[in-house]
This record gives sequence, structure tokens and C-alpha cells, in this order.
Amino acid sequence: MIPFSILDLSQIGEGGTASEALDNSATLARAAEANGYTRYWLAEHHGMPGIASAATAVVIAHIGQATKTIRIGSGGVMLPNHAPLMVAEQFGTLEALFPGRVDLGLGRAPGTDMATARALRRNMERGVDSFPQDVMELQAYLGAPEEGQRLLAVPGANSHVPLWILGSSTYGAQLAAHLGLPYAFASHFAPDMLFEALQVYRSGFRPSAQLQKPYAMVGIMGVAADTDAEAERLYTSMQQSFANLRRNVRAPFPKPSYDAVAELTPDERVMIDHMLRYAMVGSPDTIRPRLQSFLDQTQADELIISMPIHDIDARLRSLELFVSLR
Repeated sequence: MIPFSILDLSQIGEGGTASEALDNSATLARAAEANGYTRYWLAEHHGMPGIASAATAVVIAHIGQATKTIRIGSGGVMLPNHAPLMVAEQFGTLEALFPGRVDLGLGRAPGTDMATARALRRNMERGVDSFPQDVMELQAYLGAPEEGQRLLAVPGANSHVPLWILGSSTYGAQLAAHLGLPYAFASHFAPDMLFEALQVYRSGFRPSAQLQKPYAMVGIMGVAADTDAEAERLYTSMQQSFANLRRNVRAPFPKPSYDAVAELTPDERVMIDHMLRYAMVGSPDTIRPRLQSFLDQTQADELIISMPIHDIDARLRSLELFVSLR
């Protein structure tokens, strides 16, 4: 049995509001805690009408207030968008509010389009290239200050908030291995380099003060329901959402619709099926053997599940059903 965790984007459903999306996230987090999930992470995305987690640290605080024991954190903060000192202060504050519960997952993508990235005042020339240095700078701010250190994160210093490296290629795997940090691979939407990245991470891992041996988390999209037919109907929301991304259509998270999916072009279908190769959709009996095979192949230390389901009651039911698969 490995730990199961939840990745949430605070999806703003078609016909809903950001306030409702954030309320739903709190409801889902409480249910995840009650059902024994290990972590509840929020993802940073910007300029997307279907996602309410842009101010990621703020939403994490909202989730922390709604729960008592489950670990909370980012999956992840897109570090090139931010000054490391500011991130250290934000997560140092979260650690002060919710001691021993906070994770800081870091990615190097912008989490948006280039125009929005520029509006975020991201350094487009150095942002990605300076990622390793930014990670180490952030780690230093969260650690014990050195004698005479002038720049301090307050709160943040001495908080030792655990860092994670997120990635969808071997780049993040190499960095996580070099720094001795846990690694989370985005196989829920970028499956191509999963096994190569895991091998690079494990073979190159160097123990650190935070972590003595490799620890790898893998992601899936998960839509569980009492019947295969109901799960497949709910999954049409995610299929539409990915098609909208390809078309550069910005819209709230769609309601389920077989008719909308039937209108996808052959190219769109191929793209969606490829990107969502590891989506687990169906009843527990249908998902169980496929999920077990995936975990056997990856030898993952932890599974994180994104549940892109429009209706909150159906999302809660999916969360409950996945517990039976552990």
C-alpha cells in the first residue's frame, strides 16, 4: 500500500463561480483528510477561466483552515514567476499557521501563456535558466540563517519547509537527484518521459539533509464512479477541457457532454488520448488492475490523483472510491 494524495486546480465549473470553486476545494480537502489521503496540493495556473488557484499560497491557507491533519502544499509553485524570497515568506507563513503540514512543490514552467507570463513580471530571459539557483536560494531562506546573513525570510527562516521538484522531463529529475529532494512527475498530462525520468532520478540520487533515499511521486487523472458508463460520462468534461487548450479557447471547466466529445477532430482525439494515457476512468473493478499495473511499472513511492469532475458530489464519490483501490 502506498500513500494516495490529491492534486486540485480549484476548477471553476461551467455555470459556477470562483467562490464556489474554492468552497468545493475545501469540501474535497476535508473529505480527503477523512478518507486517509496523505496530501492535498494546489497547482499554480494563471489567466484560465476554469482554474481558481492562481494565488496558490492563499488557496493553500484556505485549505489549511478547512482541515486539521492532512499535509497541504503546492503542486506546484512555478518558481520562475516569483522572487525566491517572496516564496520563502509565503510558505514560511503557511508553516507558521499550519506547523508540520506544509509542502513546497516547485516547477519551472510559467503555468500560463507567454503574454500572461510577461504580465507576471517573469524574467523571460533568465527565468527558466536560473531555476536551479533559485531553488537553492529558496532552500537557504527556509533553512538556518548563516552568521551575518543580511537577507532573511521572516517568517521562513528555520522553518525547513520540505521542497519537492516537479517535472515532466529528465531536467527536473536530474535536479531533484542532484539536490537530494523528492521528485513528482506530471504523468497525469505529460506521460512521454515518465520511465526515463524515474530512472534518471533514482540512479543519480544523492542523499541530503532533507532526504536520505529517492522518493518518487507519480500523477494520474482519476475519474471513478459506481459504473463504467457514469465514469466515462464524467470524463467527457476533461476531454473537452484538453480540446479547449489545444484550440486556445479559454472557458470554465465544461459540463459532461457526449455530444461535445463527438465533435472532436481525429487529431484532437489522438492528442487527448496520448496526453491522458494514464487516466484511470471507470468503476473500481475496472480501474483496479490498470492502476496496479501502473504502480508496478513505476515502482512509485506515492500516487497523486487529479480528479477533473464537474459536479462536486461526483468528485467526492470518486475520491471515496479510489480509497478502495489502495
